[in-house]
Amino acid sequence: MAEVIDMLGECHAHVIMDGVNYKNAVALHKDGVCEEAVRKHLKAYQDAGITFVRDGGDARGASALAKELAGEYGIDYRTPLFAIHKRGHYGGIVGFPFDSRREYRELVGKAKEEGADFIKIMVSGLLDFAHAGTLTEEGLTEEEIQYMIGTAHDAGMAVMAHCNGNETCRYAIRAEVDSLEHGAFMEDETLLLLSESRTVWIPTFSPIGNLLGCGRFPDEEIRKNLDGQMKRVRKAAELGACIGLGSDAGAYLVPHGTGTLDEHAYLHQAGVPDGLLCEAEEQIRLRFKRS
Repeated sequence: MAEVIDMLGECHAHVIMDGVNYKNAVALHKDGVCEEAVRKHLKAYQDAGITFVRDGGDARGASALAKELAGEYGIDYRTPLFAIHKRGHYGGIVGFPFDSRREYRELVGKAKEEGADFIKIMVSGLLDFAHAGTLTEEGLTEEEIQYMIGTAHDAGMAVMAHCNGNETCRYAIRAEVDSLEHGAFMEDETLLLLSESRTVWIPTFSPIGNLLGCGRFPDEEIRKNLDGQMKRVRKAAELGACIGLGSDAGAYLVPHGTGTLDEHAYLHQAGVPDGLLCEAEEQIRLRFKRS
């Protein structure tokens, strides 16, 4: 086990977050990126033996600095620099909004020009942890999602998509998204579609499972969401879908470094073998890289 986990990286992290208090963590960077905080998190990965990290972006430049410094810690660091979301929808905590297709194209161009390794988009809400089986908001339309992914691909960039909800995930997979992050509530038909696609699924168990016992949300509701995601991941693995290891490190109770180890344990509990995780990471390494 130890030899294999040494080979595995963290495929979904947010270096700007600290796993404790998002607002306080972001505030450290209000007058410019706090190098001390970034180095602290890189050191956590180094201490855990993790040599590959794919960030999900932020609006303050923290992941850009992490990429610059990562070599000192023996880490191959990939970042979109910032995530892109439709104004009025979830995503402001990690990036910038657009109102029109022109503005979206401009943000894709900005990311590429400034050295992003790939494009990160937000196309749905997130889990409502207090009410199992529900999201904070519905996803974007299929047309919108197709346009966002297609535009990024036309620019020569791979796409990482924050996406939840059965229909929204199906839209993203049909649009040939390169990686699907979270992917809550996918039904069997969509899991089959996933298994037949080139999309890598990063199911991020840790932000759910690590809440158990913390008192912030009802454990009964957390357990329902966790068990449901376990069932879906087990089914996807049986179908041969490409499933990768990404903990959403930096999210509440998901520390950098150890959060990756937590995620590995959850994936094993869901029946995902290390061989499949290694294959998924290889795809991430190959595709989420500037040409």
